[in-house]
Formats: sequence, C-alpha cells, structure tokens
Amino acid sequence: MKSAIELIRVSTEGQAGEDRAGIPAQRETNRRTAQAYGLTIVRPEKFTDYALLQQFIDTETVLYLPDGPIDLASKSGRLLGTIRAALAGLERREIIERMNDAKESMRRAGKHPGGESSLPYGVAYSPKTGWFYTADAEKVRTAFRLFLSGETSYTLLSQKLHIPRTNVRFILENPIYTGWRVYREKRDPSAIGYVGRPGGRQGYRRKIERAPEEVIRVRVLDAILSEGDFNRVQQIIGLKKEKHWRSYAEAPNRYTYNGFLTCGDCASLLYTHTAKDEFYVCKSRNTREARLRAARGLVPCSNSYMLRKKLEPKIDFLLGEKLREPEFLSRVVDEFNAGIKSSVNTADTERTLVNQKLANLEAKRRRILEAFFDGAIDKPERNSRIANIDSELSAFRKILLDSTPAVPEVRTEVDFEEILEPFAEWEFLERDDKRTLLATLCPEIRVERYVIKSLMLNEVAEGGNEVSQNPAAGASLPERFAETPAARPERAHRYGRARLLLAAARHLRQSIPRR
Repeated sequence: MKSAIELIRVSTEGQAGEDRAGIPAQRETNRRTAQAYGLTIVRPEKFTDYALLQQFIDTETVLYLPDGPIDLASKSGRLLGTIRAALAGLERREIIERMNDAKESMRRAGKHPGGESSLPYGVAYSPKTGWFYTADAEKVRTAFRLFLSGETSYTLLSQKLHIPRTNVRFILENPIYTGWRVYREKRDPSAIGYVGRPGGRQGYRRKIERAPEEVIRVRVLDAILSEGDFNRVQQIIGLKKEKHWRSYAEAPNRYTYNGFLTCGDCASLLYTHTAKDEFYVCKSRNTREARLRAARGLVPCSNSYMLRKKLEPKIDFLLGEKLREPEFLSRVVDEFNAGIKSSVNTADTERTLVNQKLANLEAKRRRILEAFFDGAIDKPERNSRIANIDSELSAFRKILLDSTPAVPEVRTEVDFEEILEPFAEWEFLERDDKRTLLATLCPEIRVERYVIKSLMLNEVAEGGNEVSQNPAAGASLPERFAETPAARPERAHRYGRARLLLAAARHLRQSIPRR
C-alpha cells in the first residue's frame, strides 16, 4: 500500500473546537478516500516533511481526491488541477467578500464585528447588551483632562495613569469617548495590500484610508467627553506633531519658548542650540535644510542666531505687559477689524466671479440641448458635451460652497481683554506654568533678529475663561492661575474658535524696546 499525508485545515480557532464538526468530517472524508485507493495515512514525523507539499509537480506526486486522483505531472492533471485551484480561489474570494459585507453591515448597525483585541481602551462590547464603558474609562477621562490642562507629554501621562505609552496617543485620538464609533480605515483588498509572513505563514492586509462616502460614523455610547474638548485635543496633537513638541524629564529645561517660535523670514521652526551660550536658531540654517531650500529655488534664510537671554525677555514683555496696554490694544483691534472687512470684501468678489461662471455654464448647457433638439449634433456628442459641462458645474459649485465661511465678528477692546485674560499674571508664572499655558492656547510667535513680527492664537481653549462656572475648564490653566475670574464670563464662550492675529510687525517694532 502507498503512504499518503492527510491534510486537514480550518480558517479560525473556533472552527477547531470540539463542538464543531469541521475536523471530524474532513477526517471521515479522508478515511474513505484512503480506503478507495488503497492508501495508508501516515503522520509527518518532522516539520521538513511538510516541504513535500511544495514539490508535487517536481516529484510527480499524485493527489488523491474523493472524486479521483490528480497527477499534476500529466497534461490533463495539470489542466484539471489548475481549473480546480482557480475555482477554489474564486470560492475563497466570494467567501471573503460575503464575510466583509456582513462585517460592514454590522458596523453600520452599530455592532462590533471583531474580537476583544480590537476594542478601544476602556470600552467593551457584548452581543446581548451592546457597548459599555469599563472601569478604565475613568483613566481615559483623566487623560483628556490632563492633556487639556497642558500636560502634553505622552510619557508623563503614561506614568501617571499606568497606561502603556504607545497607547496614549491612540486613546486621545479615538472619538469613541464622545459616543461615536468612527471607521475611517479599511483593509486594502488589492494584491499589493497583502503582507506575507516568514515561513509561508498567513499574513495580513495593510490598512488604508476609506473614501469619504465609505466612512462610517455611528452613535453607540453616551459621551464621557464633549466634542468641543475632543476637537481641541486633536488640534493640540496636530500642533505637537507639526512643531515637534518634545518633553524629556531628564533634560535641562532652560528654554521657555522652544516649540512655540517660528522664523519671521522663512516661517520654519526655531530650534534651540546650546554651546558656550544658549541660542534660538531657524531650522533652515541647518546645512541639510539649506541645501533643500536651494534645490527648491528658495533664497537662504537671513535670520540670525538669537540669544535666549536676550529674546525671551522681549517675549515676556509682550505677553505680560504690552498686550494689556489700552493704546497698543486699540491699534491691534483696529487692524484686526480692518482685516475682517478686507477679507469679507475679497470673499464677496470671489463668490461673484464664481456665480458668473456658473451662469455661463448653465447657459452653455442649454445651448447644447437646443442644438441636439434641432438635430445639429447626435446623441453621443450631446452626452459627451453635457458630461463635461456637468463636471465643471460640480467643481464650481463646490468652490462656491467652500468659499462661504462664517463671517467673523468685529471685536472691541473689551473682547480682546477677555481673550487675553490668561496672560494677566504672566510675569509671576514659573517656566513650566508658562509652557503649560502656551500649550493650552497654542500660540504661534514669529520672530526675526530679535523683532517679534506677529503673535497668533490658533485657538483659544473653549471655556478657558469660565473657570468659576465650569470645573472641567479649570483644568485648562495652571493650578496657581486657575482662580483668575473672567472679565465677563457670560461672553467668554464666544471666542472658543477665534483665530486672532494680535499684532503686526510695525506695531511691535514701535512698541517693544530693544534691551
């Protein structure tokens, strides 16, 4: 009798359970096949025996199947084997597609199609009761509160909350804690999306971004975090990445403004440089960056090395004193309001031009239809021209929709005093408290040759001035500063998303003395 190897396979661990009939059924089928062809089933004694499966054609091995043997070395056997393999591959693809469609249906229905390992931190799911928070959700709430208070170091948050450091950023970026389950990625179904594993083991498929129409957003939980706070955290994370904010507990902390300064000449980040003295220097002064700028045809940055001990007092003077002077603030308010009116006029002009273009395209579309009705053009020509016109119409309508932003409010000096209230005790804050406040308000300070060209607040923290009314908002300020009340708390929420250019270069040159 001939010896043969018995092949039994399952797709998941659950299918190999004792309560499932998959493996016993395969064993019974193989037993009947062996009896029909006089075969003796043997077990491989070492792992290298399995390598024989890859040598069927080279060694003219015959495959004995329930409906007959296949000799892959013969023409008919190779043809039959190829056809059966193609059909098996097609069937497997159809099974995968049906499985993926079922999972997508579960996602859209607010259910969880995966296992426990794919659940967010602090969240659990049961097919009977649905989604619910675990005890670890309190750690998540604390992580968001600390991050909004200015503690932006993932390492320190990990140590305080006993959460793996690599998990902290993913927790802070997951919208599940606002109550929404959002699926923005999917597995790449293409051939290049598959990543194999060594030894022929089953691999995995890379994740890719979903198209906008494929993104799934389903309400599954009660929120433990407001969407405003979540969006605020995403902005800080984005700035942390963009401006390379880093925190090293063991490193000497002498620079107050590193990570918050940009070059007034080329808009690159200002880095710190410590030698005999301590300096702030533009990133583009680096040899590699200078070569990249030259390759792009850009002129070299003219900003110079700036001494920390000379530059930081100027910025302290601006934030702690100058921004609170009525005369200086009045000039800033006038320029800010003038900029709003100018931007509104420009936007109105652009919208007028787009509307004219839309009207012209609509008229052209009508002329094409009239030409078709008169018999001047045939149907394929009409369809081709109409398709081009519709494509242009869609593009210009999108431009018109995107070019209609909310009109900013005209500000008064009182408004700006409320916005700048957190800087009232700037001169009394320690270095760490200053950086905490800066991280919360996310300013962009442009400096060139010791001249502060502009100070931009990308976003004022929501509720940041409403400390006396909202305890959660109090965490957004340093502890020693959290007791400062708002000048007019009932209006503080209006500036949650204000984008303010606080000073122009000419004002700052005139008003800040050179020390």
